[in-house]
Amino acid sequence: MNMNLLHELAFYLMYACAALAIFVIVERGLFFGYTMRQASGLERAMTHAVQHLKELPAELTTRPSLPLALVSDILAEKHHLHTEKDLEDFSESVYIAKRGEVQQRLWILDTIVTAAPLLGLLGTILGIIDTFKALAVQGVSDPGQVSQGIGTALYATALGIGIAVVGMFFFNLFQERIERINDHLKVLMLRACVGRQNLQPGQPQPTSQSNNKLHVA
Repeated sequence: MNMNLLHELAFYLMYACAALAIFVIVERGLFFGYTMRQASGLERAMTHAVQHLKELPAELTTRPSLPLALVSDILAEKHHLHTEKDLEDFSESVYIAKRGEVQQRLWILDTIVTAAPLLGLLGTILGIIDTFKALAVQGVSDPGQVSQGIGTALYATALGIGIAVVGMFFFNLFQERIERINDHLKVLMLRACVGRQNLQPGQPQPTSQSNNKLHVA
């Protein structure tokens, strides 16, 4: 078995992990930044008087966003629901669906953080095995070459750990952003549910206290 080929393959896999991690970091970073801005703007604009999407400022509705989709779904459907329980169940289902979209592709970064050090360790082991195989065939004629071979093998571990450290930093940063975005989505969900106007005859107008009883996951 060609250990040198396997050693190089481990390096190529780590380079692929690094490229994929960079893509996820950039894509999710842009997504979270845009979503946070849109959520903050909608949170300021969403008052009890807003009952339809067209009543929101145009700059917040011209471009699609995750917070806008949540508000749009609830505003479009809440006037067709008959009970507060129906509204509560529908709004929670919308919130859960949108919350899942926030976490998209982060599993890739999590996997890279776990796999990169293991690939680096595998590359180091294969490199050391290849070095000792060369020694067994050629003998120790030049100690410098032995040191160079082992140093090259250890470089794989350093590369794997480096990829994992960078990936872990951004993964934890994104987890904090996710919590903040989810908090904004909860507030938007509650505000979008306020002020239903199609209550059945005999039903009392819900108060703000009853609206605040909506549960969020």
